Amino acid sequence: MVMTQEMKERLEKSLSPKRFSHSQGVASAARELATRYGVDVEAAETAGWLHDCAKQVPLTDMQAYVRQAGYTVDRAVWNSPALLHGPAGAALAASEYGVRNHHVLRAIFYHTVGRKMMSPLEKIVFLADYIEPGRDFPGVERIRAAAKVSLNAGVLAGIEATLHHLLETGSTIYIGTVETRNWILESEENID
Repeated sequence: MVMTQEMKERLEKSLSPKRFSHSQGVASAARELATRYGVDVEAAETAGWLHDCAKQVPLTDMQAYVRQAGYTVDRAVWNSPALLHGPAGAALAASEYGVRNHHVLRAIFYHTVGRKMMSPLEKIVFLADYIEPGRDFPGVERIRAAAKVSLNAGVLAGIEATLHHLLETGSTIYIGTVETRNWILESEENID
């Protein structure tokens, strides 16, 4: 699926200029990672564009999108806009942007917390969200360098940066993110 100019214009109208610029950066980073790692470039770019399409809608709307799509999420995700915007974005990408590619939808769905058995496309969108050119936070260069080693190294560096931040700020840590980290660490094949 190719992200058309019409879809980009519709997305731009629905997001703040800052969020749209971020989405553009994620699409670009996803394209580069997909090229590097031999993954469907158009799918990666489309998922990058749409990964935050539900980020700025109210929680009750996110919940309605997820419910209408028939997605199942746990209570922690259901009650957190920061976590629910991935599943809501997948639902919105399907209903409002016509995305039918289930690989793209899953990459959008899991771009925030990851999951065990992530596909290469899911890893790319997850990682592109961290390393897009507009990102500037302590440790981002380490994540960018790890992304050049392998998708797993990049995802692991991103998760560890998030966990460090959450611990520093005394925030709750979603168990699914910990499970994703453990799955990557336990993967004997280090599959990318």
